[in-house]
Amino acid sequence: MGCSESGTTFEKERLLPPVDGRGQGAPGKYVLVIHGGAGTMSKESSTPEQRAKYKAALGDALRAGYAVLKDGGEAMDAVVAAPHGTDCPLFNSGKGAVFNVEGKNELETSLMLSKPPSTHNVTPTRRGIGLTLLTHTRNPSHLARALYLHPSLAPHTFLSGSNAEHLGQSLGEEMVDPEYFWTEHRWREHRKGLGLPEEPLPYPPKKGEGSEAPLDQLPTGTVGAVALDIRGCIASLTSTGGRTNKLVGRIGDTPHMGAGFWAEEWVESKGKKWWDRIMGKKKGRKVKGVGVSGTGDGDYFIRLATASTIAHRVKFLNESLGKATQTAVDDLFQDGSLGGVIAVDRDGDVAMPMNCSGMYRGVVREDGQPKTAIFQDDDLS
Repeated sequence: MGCSESGTTFEKERLLPPVDGRGQGAPGKYVLVIHGGAGTMSKESSTPEQRAKYKAALGDALRAGYAVLKDGGEAMDAVVAAPHGTDCPLFNSGKGAVFNVEGKNELETSLMLSKPPSTHNVTPTRRGIGLTLLTHTRNPSHLARALYLHPSLAPHTFLSGSNAEHLGQSLGEEMVDPEYFWTEHRWREHRKGLGLPEEPLPYPPKKGEGSEAPLDQLPTGTVGAVALDIRGCIASLTSTGGRTNKLVGRIGDTPHMGAGFWAEEWVESKGKKWWDRIMGKKKGRKVKGVGVSGTGDGDYFIRLATASTIAHRVKFLNESLGKATQTAVDDLFQDGSLGGVIAVDRDGDVAMPMNCSGMYRGVVREDGQPKTAIFQDDDLS
């Protein structure tokens, strides 16, 4: 069985009819792609039971996001519904997040849209929001959505700590005791990584967490989702506990706009239209767009502005999504970073390159059939 998460206030809000007059179920391309972190997991040292648990959790996440998209829902709501780490200790986000050097969880998340959702009055310049140093928010991705939709309450693009959580609580977001995020496996990794005794445990082991260790040991990864909805909006969401044994107060790429996440749309250049006419292609200037979510060693994603660089390679160099994402992942590897990205463009194309042994990943399209994979040489199935 996969891991599931409880709903919050957005579950009711997303049932509002679209304000652009298009009925639910209106025709149009839609797709959802997700990741659950990239790293050095080994197929040889894993068990069939472990792999089945991860694929089940990925499948559950895809089905949750698909349920939004197939009814004509917003890309924003699909990506918030999909992230699979909130209540699932298999992934480095929410419950099961890794610890910093002081044995605390400091969570990060982000949300960005290529254009505003049709169901809410948000200006196009709002773009998105990043949140970091969260210690009590049960579902960080829901908090990002709530604050994005309330620019009068949170007018900034980047917020941190207790005030971000206080604002979220005023909007009905659920806060929990830090014990909620604790899991035995991540605690033992944290202590072992620092050369400290693993016991006594600060809390008793939690019922139902399972006896198997996660596939990725000492992870640096995240969970993320990118969706295209029938209105052509692309939304990107990312959430993480950060690097294992990071310094207190360290901020990674996940809440950094342009580094670990990006979503943008633009009108095709006049030069491209002119060239199409030369080639006998009579068509108007096309609206294009890209959404990206990254996973890996965030310090490198920040230095290379990986997510926005991918979009700008597509925008200014007219590269395919596959070429742009692969180039970015290769650049990360050259600098010494292991990781990967997921990306979607406005045509519904998907890319999921990595430069390491595995990345939990999956995609679902209009047919509603989730396809998932774990290791680099795995086919989606």
